Amino acid sequence: MISLRRSIDISIGSISSSKLRSALTTLGIIIGVAAVIANVSIGASFNQFFNDEIGAVGSNFIVIYSQGVNVFFDKELDLIKNTPGVTGVSPINQQMARVTYLSTSRQIDIQGVTEDYEEVANLKMDAGDFLDDKDQFVAVLGSEVAYEKFDKKISVKNPIEITFRREDGGVVSQKFIVKGIIQNPNTVFVQTGVEPEIRIFIPINTMNRMLGKDDYGGFFIKASSLDTVRDTANDIDYRLARTLGVSARELENDDTKPYVMFDQLDALEQTNQVSAALTSLLTSVALISLIVGSIGIMNIMLVSVTERTREIGLMKSLGYTRKDILTLFLTESIILSLIGGIGGTVLGIGVAFIANYFLDLPNIFPLKQIITGFTVSVIVGLVAGIYPANKAASMDPVEAFRHE
Repeated sequence: MISLRRSIDISIGSISSSKLRSALTTLGIIIGVAAVIANVSIGASFNQFFNDEIGAVGSNFIVIYSQGVNVFFDKELDLIKNTPGVTGVSPINQQMARVTYLSTSRQIDIQGVTEDYEEVANLKMDAGDFLDDKDQFVAVLGSEVAYEKFDKKISVKNPIEITFRREDGGVVSQKFIVKGIIQNPNTVFVQTGVEPEIRIFIPINTMNRMLGKDDYGGFFIKASSLDTVRDTANDIDYRLARTLGVSARELENDDTKPYVMFDQLDALEQTNQVSAALTSLLTSVALISLIVGSIGIMNIMLVSVTERTREIGLMKSLGYTRKDILTLFLTESIILSLIGGIGGTVLGIGVAFIANYFLDLPNIFPLKQIITGFTVSVIVGLVAGIYPANKAASMDPVEAFRHE
């Protein structure tokens, strides 16, 4: 029986004798494996990128918006504060207003919040400080508002004038002093409606007094951990629905509730679906390359069997068994796929690294998927080599010697 070492030596010798043909054969495997690994890695990088963007929007957040006026009051705020798993909550009111700085006026979204909003929304300050619950006529600006909206940049301690139009048609104006400027979270793809860079934040009590109202438009809530976000959201949903007169039978029907809510897991699920669909599509295309590569290996092995027919006959006459011949040709096929797998793995990681660099994505290389891609290349070589190897092993030695 031929030893594995001897089988490997003979296979390497055969591959070396046809370097160009072997190189062209492994090229198909290299491209296929590289495509699979690169696409999986880029898909994982996009997934991490989306997760990071959502994390920049808020920390374990739950967002609730009313679908009308006079829905949420202090009673609902206290109810949410006392819900197990809630570590922070800020009521929200928002309205477009005319903002004047020096001689320039712009229409900007004004958001009334409390001091908890800084933690819940995971805000980072570029200058100054965020609002305090004791503040009245101070404002915190998003970076785009402070640096891009007006003819001159706005700095901390600069005065701005905010003019609201009330529901009764009246107009009310008030001067605010800029207390802080928020860093831009640079969320490119993930939009949740709470982007701080394009807003101005003022104390919600001050905003309500100016508008002559005492209700809230919604709440921005922080749960104790990402693992408890969904349970906490469901508990809040149940308590609010019961307080607002929504029956238990209608609790699952969002159309019957006077509010809408979503949480961080909802946003993560949506982005993960997009990322998974993209990865699956690209990987499917890459697998076609692997199939083409396997056809190439089968082709070269069949050619090799034809060219070495007399050699096979000689080997059989010298005592090589059918199993020896089968092992020899399968070993050669696997070596070709191993070379392609190694080259494809290196190339795939390199392509993913370059793509992530230009796309400004984090470098994520899932070890499990890389090992899977490499293993697939070996399996492809094994499967592609079975038919040619079996054909060689089944040759009659007398007929093999007669082959020209």
